[in-house]
Amino acid sequence: MDRIVTITADGDYARIDKFISDNVEGVSRSHAVKLIEDGNVSVGGRSVKKNASVKAGDEITVVIPPPDVLTAEPENIPLDIIYEDDDLLIVNKPKGMVVHPAVGNPSGTLVNAVMYHCGGRLSGINGVLRPGIVHRIDKNTSGLLVVAKSDAAHTGLAAQIKEHSMTREYLAVVCGRFREREGTIDAPIGRDPSDRLKMAVTPRNSKNAVTHYTVIEQYRDHAFVKLRLETGRTHQIRVHMAHIGRPVYGDDVYGKPCKGIEGQCLHAYKLGFIHPITYEYMEWTGELPQYFRDVLERVR
Repeated sequence: MDRIVTITADGDYARIDKFISDNVEGVSRSHAVKLIEDGNVSVGGRSVKKNASVKAGDEITVVIPPPDVLTAEPENIPLDIIYEDDDLLIVNKPKGMVVHPAVGNPSGTLVNAVMYHCGGRLSGINGVLRPGIVHRIDKNTSGLLVVAKSDAAHTGLAAQIKEHSMTREYLAVVCGRFREREGTIDAPIGRDPSDRLKMAVTPRNSKNAVTHYTVIEQYRDHAFVKLRLETGRTHQIRVHMAHIGRPVYGDDVYGKPCKGIEGQCLHAYKLGFIHPITYEYMEWTGELPQYFRDVLERVR
């Protein structure tokens, strides 16, 4: 059954897709664009384009069809599980694994593996397309992420992500050296105006993004760094490091490809949060994977 949401705007917005993503729970900017293109959004009863503006007092109606039925089946794919209880599990995702099924990746994903492991007992808040998925990391980024097995756990974890209170630290090898040992990159991230498949530091239709970095070691042309996310925008670390002229080693989207590695040398090594059911603070760290150690050996 379709979900219908009607909202009266209390202020002006430059774009209706941004208004929808900011005001309709569970709808991302890209999802809002698709809803508009499919004719599921109207203002005062009239359909609109995705770049239409919103004025205070406008009545916006959004019709949200149910998600497509997931055709992928649970798959017996080995998982590196760091921790598990009745409400959640912490998984160390390998490099090259996609988090959830999508066009081009209908199987072999983390979701397929988790569905098999949990016997279907996963949070349903994100629908059948992304059961249990609270946050994501890119296909070629390895490391820790949490999967919710219950709706209560999912709600509590999502709130911590929204409040920026979850601990998320990464390790990376980047191209170039630093004059300072540590610093902060505070630069808004949005869709790249010249390439809609990429993100970029831009003042247009963007959200604030903050990344803190600490240099662990420096070599002739590279550096080994620790990065802490204060916010969690799409491709945030990769975009921010490229923005300051220190792209992540091997990043073929925001930097350049490197021999011996497919994609970026980036590992989510630390994850911490207040357990959404027991309210105990818990934290995990993961060992550096072999591909990362090989890159370090190569640049040292």
